[in-house]
Parts: sequence; C-alpha cells; structure tokens
Amino acid sequence: MDLYEWKTKNANARKYAHFDEKVSLDKVWDYISDPTNIVKHGFYPFIHYEKKFNKFTRKDGIKEKSRHLCYSAHIDRYIYSYYGYLLNQKYNKYLEERNMNWVAVAYRDNLHKNNIHFAKRAFDCIRETKESFVIIGDFSHFFDSLDHGYLKKRMCDVLKVDMLSPDFYAVFKNITKYSIWELTELLKLNDLTDTEEDIQILNSKRKVLSEKDFKKHKKEFIIRHKENYGIPQGSAISAVLANVYMIVVDEQMYNLANKYKGLYMRYSDDFIIILPGISEDDFREILNSIIDEIKQIPNLILQPEKTQIYKYKDTTLKSCNALFLKDILNGKNEIDYLGFTFDGKEITIRDKTISKYYYRLYRKLKTIVKNEGYTSSGKRISCKNLYEKYTVKGAHLKDSNGHIKGNFISYVQRAQKVFGENEPIDRKTRRHMLKIRRILDKVFS
Repeated sequence: MDLYEWKTKNANARKYAHFDEKVSLDKVWDYISDPTNIVKHGFYPFIHYEKKFNKFTRKDGIKEKSRHLCYSAHIDRYIYSYYGYLLNQKYNKYLEERNMNWVAVAYRDNLHKNNIHFAKRAFDCIRETKESFVIIGDFSHFFDSLDHGYLKKRMCDVLKVDMLSPDFYAVFKNITKYSIWELTELLKLNDLTDTEEDIQILNSKRKVLSEKDFKKHKKEFIIRHKENYGIPQGSAISAVLANVYMIVVDEQMYNLANKYKGLYMRYSDDFIIILPGISEDDFREILNSIIDEIKQIPNLILQPEKTQIYKYKDTTLKSCNALFLKDILNGKNEIDYLGFTFDGKEITIRDKTISKYYYRLYRKLKTIVKNEGYTSSGKRISCKNLYEKYTVKGAHLKDSNGHIKGNFISYVQRAQKVFGENEPIDRKTRRHMLKIRRILDKVFS
C-alpha cells in the first residue's frame, strides 16, 4: 500500500462519536503529517467496551465469550493509523530483506491475500512433504501481554535507529501508557442504557461529552494503564506493533523450518510449523528448542491446550500430542487452521464455522416459525433479510457504493474457487436453500 492508497482508505471519519468531533483526513492531514505536532499532541482517552459473543462447540454447545476492545478519538485514530502505515512500510522492507515476506501474514498491506490463501499454502505444503511433523500453536493474551521495553527495542530494529524519534516516541508512549473511559459510564452520563439502540443514539451525537462535561468528569472516570506491558486491542496501530514484537522469534522459526525445507507461518497469535523428513527423536529435540526459544521472548506464552502435534504420512494424519506434550491428550486426526480443516486427504470449512452459520440461520427461522410467519400487526413477515444474510441469493448483493456486501455463502464460494473444485469446501452448505424452504413452506403453506 502506498501513501495514496492509505489516504484513500482513511479519507472519511468513522461513524462513531468520541471526545472530539468527526473530521475528514483532508482537514487534519497537514497537522498529523508534521512530526512537531505529534510530539506535543494531547491524546484523548480510548473508549473501552467489552464485546460479548457466543462461541459454539459441539461438546459444550453455546458459551458466552468476551473481548476487550478500545477505539480512539478521530484525530488520534488518524495519527495511529498514519504512524502504523509508516511503521508497516519499514516492517515490510525488514521482512523482504530477510526473505520472510510470507512468514507473518496477518495485517499485511502488501500481500493482497487473505486467510483462505494462507490456509491453502499451509495444507499444500503438508501434502508436498509426503511425510512430516506439524505443530499448531496459539499465544495467550497476545495484545494484553506485549512488554513495552521489548517492543520499543524491536521498533528501533525495524526503523533502523538506536532511539525512537520524538514523534514516534510520542505515539509509542501514548499507545503503551494509554488511558480509557468506559463506554457504559459515557452512556450513563448521557442518560442512556447499555443497549444497541442507545449506543446508536450516542454515536449519532457530535461528541460523546461537551468540553465542559469532559473537564468536569475526567478525574472521576479516566482510568490510566499503569502496567509496563499490554497495548489496547482495536487501535489503528496495534496490529503492526504486534507483528513488530515478533520479529526475533519469527526469524528463528523461519530459519528452523527452512533448514528442513519446511514452513513456518504466523497469522496474528496463531502459527503453524511444518517439518518434513525428520525422525521422532529429532522432532522431540526440535520441539523442545522451539518451546525454549519462545520462552526467551518476554510475556510470550504458548497456550498448552491449543498446542497440537500431528504426524503426516502418505495422506494419513495422526494427532500425537501425548507422545510429545506433557498432560496433553491426543486430539482429532485433523488440523484446524485459519477456519479450515485438513484430515490428510481433503479440506473442508471447519465444523465450528458451519455450526455457527446454521445456528444463526435456524435462530432467525425459529423467530419466523414462532410468529407463524406474521408480524404482531398481522402483516406477512418478509424473508428478504434472511435470504440476504444466509443464502446464495444475498451472496452477490451490492451496497450503495457498488461494492459487494457478501455473506457466509459468498465466503464459501470464494474459498471453493481458491482451493479448487476437487476440494469439498461447500459440501456442508450445498443444501442450505432446501433446508430453509422446507421450514418456510410449513409456515406459509
């Protein structure tokens, strides 16, 4: 992505309300592109909220999960985004110089690929090896744990400086020693409740608080992050900082995989290592060295329950956790990676993703059935929204700007195209229209 593309992507203000007014990039470009302004810029607190969502597993059913997210003031977002762009340009160059362009693949603006392509690359590599060991890993509390001192050193490495420039240091200081204001408290101050409807009302305002109310309440409600680790998840610079944090371990893992003509690839906090043509004893030694290398990076912790070991040979894939990992039982004989499942022979969209799709679809259908197809005022319920969200009819609908909105079915179609028609990617969604029509026919007949 060049500067023109970045400007085009960030041209308009986000639709949410914050402590400052919504503003276009054009109006603040001269300000944010002048380093002397950044050095003395006063950053607003982030607005923090807890995003709750349902996680579906066949074993446990629906379980509520949550993720802590922050979003910045409009002027601050432009600054974080611009400095994230500058840092990412240097980061891309750093990787290219080491032939590591395809190692860290998430949040990259120069690869022009997505999780579908990265999953295919990993599974293709396994197939090509004929025989290999595969490690799937996941890091715990990734953004929450980044050590500030270590992060600053790695930023200097990428920028090729001994010390951060005053403007970059100002950005670094404010993203590490950030402050937050809870969304729930802002809603209360506006006599609103924590509902989607009232959040929309808050976001329709010019600002979440007047200048007078901001000054009046800031001492009471601003919470400062005093730890020497952790960055807010959701800011416009957080993703590239997380990638920069990993440059040392990424290079070590890349060199290790390269030595055995294998593959190392990391997508945010998920990684895969493929090591072909080695004995069980050699693999055990290599695995221990990988775990030791990871332990050398401050606050980088492997999630034991999400670490999976597989042996692949002649289209047969076997879980062998118990052979190499203490207190970890063998799992299924299939790899789940970036939303896809590989069992050694074929690739499908993972069951959890399919289950989530059908859970949401049937929940929508259940509402229609419960009301016997009619609204409380006696009007027949339109199924337009259902078809747009969950069926092939909505897969290629366009928004007011002419961009394809897409839905889960269009995602399945894109995946099928990337993996090729020989893979049964769409097998579990082929009959979705038939299932919908069966239920609706009973309601409307």
